[in-house]
Amino acid sequence: MKVMVPVKRVVDYNVKVRVKSDGTGVETANVKMSMNPFDEIGIEEALRLKEAGAATEVIAVSCGPAACQETLRTALALGADRAILVQTDVELQPLAVAKLLKALVDKEQPKMAIVGKQAIDDDCNQTGQMLSALLGWSQATFASKVKVDGDKLTVTREVDGGLETINITLPAVITTDLRLNEPRYVTLPNIMKAKKKPLEILTPEALGVDVTPRLITLKVAEPPARKAGIKVPDVKALVDKLKNEAKVIS
Repeated sequence: MKVMVPVKRVVDYNVKVRVKSDGTGVETANVKMSMNPFDEIGIEEALRLKEAGAATEVIAVSCGPAACQETLRTALALGADRAILVQTDVELQPLAVAKLLKALVDKEQPKMAIVGKQAIDDDCNQTGQMLSALLGWSQATFASKVKVDGDKLTVTREVDGGLETINITLPAVITTDLRLNEPRYVTLPNIMKAKKKPLEILTPEALGVDVTPRLITLKVAEPPARKAGIKVPDVKALVDKLKNEAKVIS
């Protein structure tokens, strides 16, 4: 079966995010960008399924500006067979991305989509669920373990109370949790090989998808600075402050 893995280009997780001076968004000029960590886990899981014989082809896809080709080349260097970029400079929101992914699923006919549970730039945690709804596919969110048996999947997922194991049927959408796996490192020989792997470029118009934003960002601001903490000499003084100043105990 084919496995499709969406990957998103985000500000690298080691970079301190700065808000633009005019408050219109996050500063990305001259900022290191990388693949969303949850998507990297998705690529790794797809590659493991292929190595186990459960998948025949891994297709990395991305939606966004031309610079996303760099992220797709990273996915190809990790081991993906080919890549597709839906190129647009429009600000893409989760529903628009889900619609684009649905159009790609209709085009490529994969049996599984492995999606990062969220992107570290907007933390929306919506695209995988929306894609499942649009396709009418089974879904398993926050997966920490995936086992394939024919057209059946056994997925262990992270929930508030601990772990939950469910059985679903293919085709399916899986969203990845951090505990699913540890992505492999990209090697220099694979980086060179990735340059020769196919990367197809499409547009939303070619897929018949309207990606016009439905929400308008009015302002982006940094969170207020936290007040400095204080030290107390003993437990009695701590309790007194909690009772009389913070008023969190009575």
